[in-house]
Parts: sequence; C-alpha cells; structure tokens
Amino acid sequence: MNIRNFITNHYLTGTMVFVMAIAFAITAILGPAFIRWLHKLKYGQEIREEGPKWHKKKSGTPTMGGIMFIVGIGVAIALLFIASWISSGHIDHTALDALIIYVFAAGFGVVGFIDDYIKVVKKRNLGLTPIEKLALQVIFAAVFVITMYLRGNLDTDVIIPFVRYAVTVPMWLYIPFVMFVVVGTVNAVNLTDGLDGLASSITVVTSMYFALYAVSVGGAERGYIGIFGAAAVGGLLGFLIFNHYPAKVFMGDTGSLFLGGAVSLMAVAMNMHLYLIIAGFVYFAETLSVIMQTTYFKYTKKKYGEGRRIFKMSPLHHHFEMCGWKETKIVTVFTLATFVLCVIAYFA
Repeated sequence: MNIRNFITNHYLTGTMVFVMAIAFAITAILGPAFIRWLHKLKYGQEIREEGPKWHKKKSGTPTMGGIMFIVGIGVAIALLFIASWISSGHIDHTALDALIIYVFAAGFGVVGFIDDYIKVVKKRNLGLTPIEKLALQVIFAAVFVITMYLRGNLDTDVIIPFVRYAVTVPMWLYIPFVMFVVVGTVNAVNLTDGLDGLASSITVVTSMYFALYAVSVGGAERGYIGIFGAAAVGGLLGFLIFNHYPAKVFMGDTGSLFLGGAVSLMAVAMNMHLYLIIAGFVYFAETLSVIMQTTYFKYTKKKYGEGRRIFKMSPLHHHFEMCGWKETKIVTVFTLATFVLCVIAYFA
C-alpha cells in the first residue's frame, strides 16, 4: 500500500468511527423520549392471530421505532457533510454520495412509515396493498440506479462471487435486475423482522461487512459506502439498547424497509448484487421458507383436500420457536451464522 492509499484509508476509518459514534449517540439519547411519545400516542403493535400464541404478551409494544435509527443515521451523515463543506469550502463528494444513499434508503423507510401509519393509526390491519408497496419500491430502485449512474458512481457490472469476474450487463436488462435485487432484499429484511432484535442484529453484521469491504477493497472511490454502512451500524447498535429481548420498541415496517433498502443499495453500489445471497443468506432463507410453505400448502390442499406444511410455522424463525428455541437463542444463532457467512463473502 502506498502512502496516499494509507492516508486515505486512515482518513476513511476515522470518518467511519465518527459517524458511527454520532449515529449511536443520537439514537440512544433519542430512544427513551421517543418511546414515551409512542406510548402516549398509543402506537402499539398488533400481534397477528396466526403467530405464536406467546407473542400475544408483546401486543401494545410501541412500533415505528425505526424512526429512531433513521434519524440518528441521517443526522450523523448530514453533520459529516456540513463539517466537510465548512472545513474545505467546497462539497465533499464522498459525504454527498453517502447522503444520497441515505436519502434513497430513507425513501424505502417512508414507504414503511406510510404502511405502519395506516395499520397503527388508521387501524387498517393490512396497511398498503402489495401492489402499492411494490410500485413505490420499484420506483425508488430505478431512480437510484439512474442517479448513481449519472453521477459516475455506478456501471452495469455484476461481480461473480469466488471467481471475482465482472459481467457487464446491458442497461435495458440491468435496471430490472437491480429492481428485482433491491425489492427482493427489502421484503426479505421485512420478513426477518419477527423477533426482538433479530433484524437489527443481523443487519449490524451485514452493514459492517459492506462498510469494511468498501474501504479495504474499494478504497477512496467506495468510501461513501463505508461511511453510510458505519453510520447504519452505529444507529442500529443504539436501537438495540431498546430492541433486544424483551423489546421496549419495535422498528416496524418503517425500520425494516429502510434497512432492506440500505443493505441492497450498498451491494448495488459496489456491483456486489450476488454477494447478497451469501452475506444476507439468513434474509433469503426466511423468504424462501415463506414461499415454500405457501406453495406446498396450496399444492397439497388442491391435491389432497387439505393443506400440509413443510415447517411448523413460517418465516423460518417461527419454525425454530415452535421447536422450543428461545428468542434469544434464535437471534444469537442467526446472527453468528450471518457473521460466518459475511467472512466467507469477504474472501469470496
């Protein structure tokens, strides 16, 4: 490593530590007052009838808590942008690009917020229709690709894991491919958010993976991803103070859709779409369990007159609950599995 790269990497590392600390502090400080406010507004989570019976005791726990870390992450990145502008007298494009990723991830969070608001405040249990959700997510994914491409931060390469060979995809095919990756990941993270601290803990690990990979491999060109990822880690660690078992607050669709957007947009920005399958395997295992369960149930109902199940309950974390695993054990095992998979993805 030459002197310039050494200085650049150390600057990025220091910047990452800064935004991580700020995001953590703001989320942690904001938490108690925000939770009291949610209690006052009676924005409590309704527990589904088809879920595990012992989850009924969680009914009324405040939801939409994802706003806490969304604010914490946003303030940290905005402060960095302002500080770099004041100190240098011009716009720091690394800070600006980190802010752009945040804005698009927050767009997915807004979709989740609307859904939460309809369910919690308007008392319409289904929230947004699937078509409405899908349409908004597709629009954000497409605009993100176009924005990053026009800024020169994105090409249409897709890196193949293990061989690290980049395949250039034509733009007409690349945009729908990214839509599929982003929307699929957003909804996979949403399905994972079913136990206290589960989605938060797993996303801490995946965000740290992308942040470290961006700085160590991507260098200065991908420094903005490292900054955004570090801010996400800080915000989530602050949120986990209140979201670990037994949770004092849930992130809601507001938080889970933001996190799905955050993880997928980092992967897309680094041409690592396929690495999401490795690093985010737990997200996709949760989704696959739902698809398998639903498909098999419908098939057996049509063929035998009664629906049969592969899992005791889906998504996958509920299956392990029904097998007698405690929530804390499931969260620990799934998070450790994600850590191992991220190590594998790092060297893939």
